[in-house]
Amino acid sequence: MRRAPLLLLLAATPLLPIAAQEPAAEVSTVGRTGVVFDGYYFGSPFAFTNVVQWTVPLTLAQRVGRRLTVDLSSAFARASGATTSGTLEVSGFTDTDVRASWATVSGHLIISVVATLPTGRKAVSDSTLPLLSALATELLAFTTPTFGSGGGATGGFATAFRLGERWAGGVAASFRWHASYTPIAGSGQLEPGGEGRMRLGVEGPFGRGGYFRGAAVYTASGADTLRGGSRSITGDRILVYSSVGFPAGSSNLALYAYDMYRLRPRAYNTTNRNAVQVPRGNVFAVGARLERTLTPALSLAPNLEFRSELAGLDTSTAGLVLLGWLVRPGVDLRYHASGQVALLVQGQAAFGRLADNGSSVSLVGPRAVVLVEWSR
Repeated sequence: MRRAPLLLLLAATPLLPIAAQEPAAEVSTVGRTGVVFDGYYFGSPFAFTNVVQWTVPLTLAQRVGRRLTVDLSSAFARASGATTSGTLEVSGFTDTDVRASWATVSGHLIISVVATLPTGRKAVSDSTLPLLSALATELLAFTTPTFGSGGGATGGFATAFRLGERWAGGVAASFRWHASYTPIAGSGQLEPGGEGRMRLGVEGPFGRGGYFRGAAVYTASGADTLRGGSRSITGDRILVYSSVGFPAGSSNLALYAYDMYRLRPRAYNTTNRNAVQVPRGNVFAVGARLERTLTPALSLAPNLEFRSELAGLDTSTAGLVLLGWLVRPGVDLRYHASGQVALLVQGQAAFGRLADNGSSVSLVGPRAVVLVEWSR
């Protein structure tokens, strides 16, 4: 029964996509660092000619005894966007997440606490807002979508249970509190609303060597209070994720898909009657990965993903319009230099189109990753 992977999947909190969440069971310490390049180049007459970001991630996970794991995740990032009127730039460290995960005696329950330390940039100039908006676009999926906040704290739990003889199910819940901060230099404070999250998951083998894993996540956020008492509200979000893996000759093939839908904001009470409401949205992705072991120390994994994003023009619009789509082929190369050191190299290139004032422009997005992992 594979309860441990399901528990880790449900208990994980959103950190860097490439960050380690837990050290492997047979080691006590895992560290990762390297360089990630994300770039997008747009056709004319888009507002940006290109948007480029460099990220140096740092993650460290330490097992303390048999049941406690403490991990740290942070990064340094630099982003720039070229426009016809000049280049916008922002750089600095991100916030630092410090997480403690404790597995109970039964092994069926994990309790986690995350402290988000405000080591990133808490305030930026208003001239960089167009660049920050581009980095936060879910379709483009930049490695570092934000540079900092006022910090916060998250608490949650995950538990797993049997579903028959070979399958397992899981439930997890968490709540995140955000500290207030001043996001734009010279402006008033932002008081972000709290965020509650519920996860349901299931996994198990099927057929001849196949394995299925799926999860559904429901997220509800409170209203953000802006300068002068104005408020901004975001609708609840539903994310469904599934993956299947099975042998394909001498390789292993994995197929996955996820769909995140943002609902229309709810009018909680008269306090929010005049609040700014974030329109509905939908992000969909489907992909495949074929992993092949070339030698005991070297593995190769070509991969392919399609991603699209839709959004409502405003909260009163019934339908959704296409914001953009892209196809991202790539290849991963993993080399175990020794028993303690591994090298991961990823190369990808996205091709697609992005909506622009009733028309659309082309985009090309190369991505390169070089990571070094050390474990003991």
